[in-house]
Amino acid sequence: MTARSLFTAALACTIVSPLAAQTAESHAKQSRWELLVPTGTMLPTGAQRDAIKRGNMNAVQLSYVVRPTLAVTATVGWARSRDVAAASQPKLDVFTYDVGAEARAPRWIAGHGVTFAPFAGIGAGARSYDYRSLDVDARHDVAAYGAVGGEIGVRRIRLRLETRDYVTGFKPLNGPGAADARNDLVVMAGLRLVRR
Repeated sequence: MTARSLFTAALACTIVSPLAAQTAESHAKQSRWELLVPTGTMLPTGAQRDAIKRGNMNAVQLSYVVRPTLAVTATVGWARSRDVAAASQPKLDVFTYDVGAEARAPRWIAGHGVTFAPFAGIGAGARSYDYRSLDVDARHDVAAYGAVGGEIGVRRIRLRLETRDYVTGFKPLNGPGAADARNDLVVMAGLRLVRR
């Protein structure tokens, strides 16, 4: 090893070590748990549009950050919809509950006033359809999703934007019939605060 390469290696270690320590310290200060209460809309697509109406949706998301690039997220959502296949179009509560994994990219534009961190995820769970005022048993089906989104940060405030593409089993809501696969999109946004 020449003196020049030794000097270059020492200089690189001198520059990188404080940056690595600062990054580790900033991750240590961050909580591993994230709580978010997003709101948005459920948009039926394909054959699902003939069964249920678009509905406003509220959710609660709890994430555990395994490491900065990976999180496990549990979501419980409630959409207010209607059964458009029935003549009276009765009100319908659509409940979604699932658990998934998120791959998170490092924050872009870090160190400035505004940051952006994209993510993608997959997960599985269930969906329930329950009439509000009809004496009909709720229907429960398996659900899976793929998600993309990002989190915009301004100082301590984080705005999370997310789109999920759900594929669910679906049985007719009122009466007999064969089950099939259906599809819908869920678009959500939510604010959260982070520690300094």
